[in-house]
Order: sequence, then structure tokens, then C-alpha cells
Amino acid sequence: MNVGLVSNTYSGITGGQGALNTARTNSDNAKFSDLVARLQAQDDGRGTLSSSQIVKAGEFKGDYTTGYEGTYTLESDKTAIAAGAARNQANPHVQAKTIDKTSTLYEKSLELEGFFVKQMLSSMRKTIMKANESDFAQSMYEDMLFDEYATAMTKMQALDLPIRFT
Repeated sequence: MNVGLVSNTYSGITGGQGALNTARTNSDNAKFSDLVARLQAQDDGRGTLSSSQIVKAGEFKGDYTTGYEGTYTLESDKTAIAAGAARNQANPHVQAKTIDKTSTLYEKSLELEGFFVKQMLSSMRKTIMKANESDFAQSMYEDMLFDEYATAMTKMQALDLPIRFT
């Protein structure tokens, strides 16, 4: 008999809390609905873009690397002296040619070089012995880190070694 009395008293207390929680939830839902309605009425164009409008031409959706766009923007970059293998010509008496580092062609060539650097870094990474098994997230973020390493090395021309073709 005492058990029933205790449960009735307890349900009376929680019933009051339940009504209070319901009122709070209804108030929060009303505020949220009001916020959504105001944002939809605002229509400044930010909420109406599709992912194809956000992604730049030539990139994949979900490609979040820094990339090479805007790396070279100075006026002097339009008449830069070639470096590395492009500078090494078969005839040393020919005047060195200039290149336009601001062009789309140069940007795409950096992307290709970055791809080769990434392949080289990936091969080097496979030779490292790990003490523990890495999980999926760790390997994914590590891969993204090495993508950025490849991009940075390409931008800095870190692998720009003098090569002579004879």
C-alpha cells in the first residue's frame, strides 16, 4: 500500500516537471520555426546555391586541399625565368625563355607535378613500419596531410633540381 502512495506522489512531481519541459520544448520549437521562416524570407542568395555552383571548374566535390589557384599573382610572375628542367636546354647558347606563372596552363602543370609528388610521398609512406594498427580516420587524415605536403612542396619548388639532358 505504501508503494502505491509513493508512486502517486512521485508521478505527481514528475507530472509537473513534464508539463514544464513540454512548455519549454514547445517554446523552443516555436522560436526555431520563427527563425527558419525569417531566414527563408530573407533570401540573400546564400541558401539557394547548389554544390555544383560552389565547386570551381576542374575540381571534385569534397576536394578541400589548398590547391594552386592564386599562387602566382604578381606582375613579375608573368615574365618569370624558367627554373629546373625547363631552364636546362640542350643548347646552352640559347637565351633563357620566360614563362607566365599566372596562366591556367602553369597552374595545371603544377597540379600534375603535385600529383607525381603525392605518388612519391605515398610510396615513401608505405615503407614506414608502424607499431600499432591505424584506424580509418587516422589514415584518412594522414592522407590529407600528405596531400598538403605535396602541394606545399610543389608550390615551393622544393624538388626543382637541376637536370641536364644530354
